[in-house]
Formats: sequence, C-alpha cells, structure tokens
Amino acid sequence: MDRLKIGILFGGLSEEHPISIKSALEVQKHLDLGKYEPYYIGITQGGAWMLCDGPAADWETSGNCRPAVLSPDRGVHGLLVLDEGKYETIALDLVLPVLHGKLGEDGAMQGLLEISGIPYIGCDVPSSAMCMDKSLTYSVIKAAGIPTPNFWIVTEDTDVDADAFDYPVFVKPARSGSSFGVSKVSGKEELAAALAEAREFDSKVLIEEAVIGSEIGCSILGNDDELLAGECDRVALTHGFFKIHQEESPETGSENSSFIVPADISAESRAVVQDTAKAIYRALGCRGLARVDLFLKEDGSVVLNEVNTLPGLTSYSRYPRMMAAAGLSLGDVIDRLATLALARRNG
Repeated sequence: MDRLKIGILFGGLSEEHPISIKSALEVQKHLDLGKYEPYYIGITQGGAWMLCDGPAADWETSGNCRPAVLSPDRGVHGLLVLDEGKYETIALDLVLPVLHGKLGEDGAMQGLLEISGIPYIGCDVPSSAMCMDKSLTYSVIKAAGIPTPNFWIVTEDTDVDADAFDYPVFVKPARSGSSFGVSKVSGKEELAAALAEAREFDSKVLIEEAVIGSEIGCSILGNDDELLAGECDRVALTHGFFKIHQEESPETGSENSSFIVPADISAESRAVVQDTAKAIYRALGCRGLARVDLFLKEDGSVVLNEVNTLPGLTSYSRYPRMMAAAGLSLGDVIDRLATLALARRNG
C-alpha cells in the first residue's frame, strides 16, 4: 500500500512560533513512516514558507530548505517548490497544520486549505474563527445553555470605568493563544496596565469575571456524534494563576503549576466535565480535535474557560497526556485524525 503524502505545517507568524516547532518535533517522533511520507513545511516568523528536512531548532539556517508554497489551484493539490529557478509540484494527500495562535488556528490557514482542496486535520474555518475569539465562543456557548464567565468587550476606542467591576477580574486578549497578554487584576489601580499589556497582542480585549473553581481540561477527538474524550486533567496551582508557555524551559515544569492526570475528581464530576466538553465541541462545530478547558465549582457545576482547536502536542502538553492516559499514544491520535480528515473528503 502506498504511503500517504502528508504535509506538516509548523512555525508561523504568531507568538507561539517556538511552541509550534516543539509540537512538530513530537509529531515527527511519533509519525509512522510505514504509513506516511512526510513533507515538512516551515513558516518563518517573517512569513516565508520553506520545504525542509524537519522541524529542528535550527531548521531555517540548516541549508536544506527550499522555498515552497501551498498552491490554491486544486489542479495542483499540493505544494509548489522552487528548485533551481523552476517550480516543481508535490501532490499531497493530507495536511496536518501544527500551528498555534494567529494565522494558524484562527481560520486563516484553514481557509487556504479549503481553497486548495487538500484534506486537512482539525477544525474548519468557522469553528476555528469562533474558538479563537473568546467573546464569540462565550456567546455561542451561552446561547446553547452552558454557563460561561460574565465578560465585557473592550475595543481600542472604549472608555473603561474601573469602578464598574467587582475585583478580581481577568484581562485577556480576545484572540490570542496560550496565556500571552493575560493578567489577573486584583484592584482598579491595576486595570489600565493590564489593558495595555493585553492590547499588545490584540486590539480587542476581554475583561472577565474570576470564576472560583478547579481548572479541569478535557481532550476531545472525533467528528459529529462519534466523539472520544480522553482522561481529564486538573491544573494544580501553588500560587498565582495558570499561565501556559510562559516559562523559560517548560519541559522541566512550571514554577506555579502541575497537571494531575487523571484528574483527582469524582466519577460523577468526570462524567459532567466530559459530557459538557462534548456538548461545547458540537455547539461550536469542532471537528478532529480540541481541548476544552472548564472550571469545576464546589457545587459540582461547570463553567467554560476556553476551547483550543490546535492544542500543543509537545512532550509536556496537556492534550497528548490526557489521550495517553486514555490509552492512545500520539501516533494513535495522528492515525485517527488522518482517517477522520480523509473520510470527510470521501464522504
């Protein structure tokens, strides 16, 4: 049987560029080369696309890269690679975008893939865009009858009355990945600085009520009614609040948090989290994979925190850990995701 030609996109223009490289390295380690023929396409922080040998830390300067673009022409159905002044074509059966943050998981890359006609792993354009914008996510989920935090949208020209809020609150960019630009504001005197920091990452900012509860994650894999929930995890904090990917060396752990997998919660709470995560996933039209983060309150109810449509796949990331606890290795997850993406094309 011929191997599937899979394009693996990594890097990108967002602040999560280094994390994407680490995720792609982990994918490379677990990819079954008996099933897949990989083509690694790195996107520099300046926006240049390069076909390279793989996602090494020095991939941009390795000397083994060639300029390449994903053709929007469905007749090509793959890559155009510049070689000695001429473009050669490489047909692809499938694309795995290992991209986090802006222009990676916000619908932009998914739009290009839709135009190209190449099957791809993960959420489509509408669900990617909705999940990237936390205000849209909350609006859809609230309409579906699932609790969300109360929030206020702050645009560039909005005058904010610092006396209007009950503190503490969280200030966060509406459309940014990980915890970049997120601040916990304990009093009104801190609000202006927090807004300024969030605006470094997005012109649209949310002020969000603080929800008291345990932070529980749930990994979801599948399409439509056929969904698999991995084991839940719990974020155990020693102080402060959870800020992912802000550490200098996250592989060695965080200074204020660790993950308990499976989460040390009751079987009843586990079922509530998983069922609610699936309902959120379906309400937003997600497909392929996503990590749904919830707050579990003392009374057993849950409140949405956020939905990540292209969660980290690094050695220390939450999504693969939760799936591994459910018995699926990253290689198994990739196989299932590839099957789902190809079935959508053929369906």
